[in-house]
Amino acid sequence: MDPHQVIIRPVISEKSYNLIETQNQYTFQVDKRANKNQIKRAIEDAFDVRVHKVNTVNVKSKPKRQGFYRGRTAQWKKAVVRLAEGESIELFEGV
Repeated sequence: MDPHQVIIRPVISEKSYNLIETQNQYTFQVDKRANKNQIKRAIEDAFDVRVHKVNTVNVKSKPKRQGFYRGRTAQWKKAVVRLAEGESIELFEGV
């Protein structure tokens, strides 16, 4: 897979920014079919950094309502990527 097919978008939340500041870990939404090796290669190619470790989790859908209508949020895969010592991604700088 192309790196831009594997990485869908960065996850922007208080928890993800806290991980960046304290543990040098970056969070991304990735393709559901991607494995850890593909995610590692995609991050290294797209951002020109060295990846130390990749953790993944499948985020389950949650029930939601809007008035009378019921539905569910989409399922997706989250990757938490720890970079090597001294590395950072410029996309998240200025945090």
